[in-house]
Amino acid sequence: MEEQAKNILQEATLKLEAATSLEEVNEIKVTYLGKKGPISELTSQMRELSVEEKKEFGKALNELKQTLSTSIDAKIKFFEEEKLNTKLASEQIDITLPATKVPVGAPNILEKVIEEVEEVFMSLGYDVVDGPEIEEDKYNFELLNIPLGHPARDAQDTFYIEDERILLRSQTSPVQARTMIAAGGDKPVRMICPGKTYRRDSDDATHSHQFMQIEGLLVDKDIKLSDLKGTFDVIVKKLFGEDIETRFRPSYYQFTEPSVETDITCFACKGKGCSLCKNTGWITVSGAGMVHPNVLRNCGYDPAVWSGFAFGFGAERLAMLKYGINDIRTFYNTDLRESKTFDRRDV
Repeated sequence: MEEQAKNILQEATLKLEAATSLEEVNEIKVTYLGKKGPISELTSQMRELSVEEKKEFGKALNELKQTLSTSIDAKIKFFEEEKLNTKLASEQIDITLPATKVPVGAPNILEKVIEEVEEVFMSLGYDVVDGPEIEEDKYNFELLNIPLGHPARDAQDTFYIEDERILLRSQTSPVQARTMIAAGGDKPVRMICPGKTYRRDSDDATHSHQFMQIEGLLVDKDIKLSDLKGTFDVIVKKLFGEDIETRFRPSYYQFTEPSVETDITCFACKGKGCSLCKNTGWITVSGAGMVHPNVLRNCGYDPAVWSGFAFGFGAERLAMLKYGINDIRTFYNTDLRESKTFDRRDV
């Protein structure tokens, strides 16, 4: 049996030396080391040997397997390296060729507009404040002079989560209320709050169930409507150009009194009248007004001592006006072809 083992090793070694491909080596491996190979057959014959003979022959078979496995593995490695080298030689890369242009995204234009507004207000000493998007009715409505049963609640068509106590905020005004309460009723407040808001609405080119608001608040002593007008003059000139003028029109909001809508001269036609401003020469960009005494009182401020103004922009509306975008869904589109449009603009 020992002679058979030597013959098997010699035979397998000669075949390995003659092998010219990886496939041939794998066939040799299966032939000699497989379950039906000659080494496995010799192993099955060991039952006929004595204990001493089994020890000696078992040792010889193990050495045979180890020697043959080592030789086969070395031959496999040789052919694999040869195959890899051949492939590398045939797939050389010419580094002098021009690179493939890969489409990339661009900064979201809505985010850029919000950052621009933030920078302007921070230069005026305002803080940028954040707040929860899942809000309590108390902050979203009650403290803002919109009590239970007020028709304004229906107009906002709110997403309620738990009864009528927990909701997705329909405006960023709750952050104003939280900021005033945190100030304790005896400190000035100067802040803006950009953030997502949610209302039940059908999505189309000009409406979305989710949109971005940028609301602001200033509370101090002896604040007047003229201070609000002066603030808006600075903001719109920074955003739209030094030649832009502002005007106030009377309006109504539950949390301000008096309330106004802010118009700016059309930056497309410079007030002459065009399709953008519907031939009026003016574009409405914001709602604003003096903080209602009830709101001040609800948030811990004495309206006999303190006063203030509040305002709100629609971030999407600002961006759509400034960059000529006619579909609000563009801001939430991940199509890289849309980003090319933004790349062509000075953002």
